[in-house]
Amino acid sequence: MMPSKPQFVGERVSFTDTFSEVSRGVKKFKQNQYVEYGAHPIVDQGQELIAGYSDDETGLFNDVPAIVFGDHTRCVKYVEEPFFAGADGVKILKPRLSDNTRFWWHELKATPIENLGYSRHFKLLKAATFKTYDTASQTEIVARLDSILDQIAQANQQIEQLNQLVKSRFVEMFGDLSGYEFRALEGCVSVIESGKSPKCLAKPREGGDPGVLKLSAISSGVYKETENKALPSGAKVADGKMVRDGDILLARKNTPELVGQSVLVNHTDGNIMFPDIVFRMHVRPEVDEVYLSHALAHPLAGAIKSLAHGSAKSMSNIPKSKLTKLLIPLPPLALQREFAAFVQQVDKSRFVAQQQIEKLQM
Repeated sequence: MMPSKPQFVGERVSFTDTFSEVSRGVKKFKQNQYVEYGAHPIVDQGQELIAGYSDDETGLFNDVPAIVFGDHTRCVKYVEEPFFAGADGVKILKPRLSDNTRFWWHELKATPIENLGYSRHFKLLKAATFKTYDTASQTEIVARLDSILDQIAQANQQIEQLNQLVKSRFVEMFGDLSGYEFRALEGCVSVIESGKSPKCLAKPREGGDPGVLKLSAISSGVYKETENKALPSGAKVADGKMVRDGDILLARKNTPELVGQSVLVNHTDGNIMFPDIVFRMHVRPEVDEVYLSHALAHPLAGAIKSLAHGSAKSMSNIPKSKLTKLLIPLPPLALQREFAAFVQQVDKSRFVAQQQIEKLQM
């Protein structure tokens, strides 16, 4: 049993005094060995808590709860059930100073680690120091932060419900779209162009400085301008490749699962470029931009993915020549605008929920 009051309470202590790395002996699985269902979870360094499963029984990590740190991704995970590890970049940690693993998970998540891209980050974590608290303070901190995480989860659930409401309204208003006029995408937009990808820094941009969007800015189906990379001081800005309100952005090159995802930009500070692996479209006046963005993101998503070239193991690419010929169903403009007005009302609720999330995260 660990002492109720850690040594050095109130001071900052080194990583080696705070954590033990206990990854040895744990069976590690490559991604092609994951199965969708199984007896035991596989935890890797990706964004999701559980990456896959296995029915194996040997090499299972049983000393839970434990903390998993992603060497390449900087992801920090709290794992409560016995698990296997992903093959690359997984560091399993146990606290030395108290049994309250949940507290030390929160403290690790709050520890700033510089983003080195796909380099390894564990060396930076080992150079960090950590503030100590007594047992009562640890318990109180965990209760408060877990309450905030619950509120964030509820707000995210509300946003997902609003997203589903918009999808349902689209189907309700337009059905299977087969009864409408069809027009090639090149006849619905005035511009389809790729962006620019100058050499960027690993860190996000600051303040109003120019930057470049990352693919993660659009891969969730919601435009997130905070997902960006900073330009080096004095870097040349491509004025013609800056994101503008009303742009539709589409991932022309991505993994097979995410290629073709698109979003409508409804708020930008106008000081950020889109990369060359993204198409930007300007919609013609006779087509509503909200309707077109939803048509591309939902009923036409499968058709867009089918245009991509690439193997299951490589990045897939959508040729512009094929995308421009994609047939778009066009209901009457008045009906498109009626749908857009509905989305605008839903967006107000979505904006409030997103603001709540950002405040809670801060």
